[in-house]
Amino acid sequence: MSLVPENLNQKVIREITLILIIKVILLLTIKHIWFDAPTIPKNFDSQVAEHIAGSPSQIKETR
Repeated sequence: MSLVPENLNQKVIREITLILIIKVILLLTIKHIWFDAPTIPKNFDSQVAEHIAGSPSQIKETR
């Protein structure tokens, strides 16, 4: 005979499952709102060139 009744075990399992479901739903909602698409800053090519080479790039590429 165990010290913890079966009814309490079922209640704890149900609560943990509910909490995990709520957390997953919240995380998916946050991901959908804030992380729906990557953002590319303006002058991206020149910023990368300046960072790597240390001077502005003379070659202009089109997207």
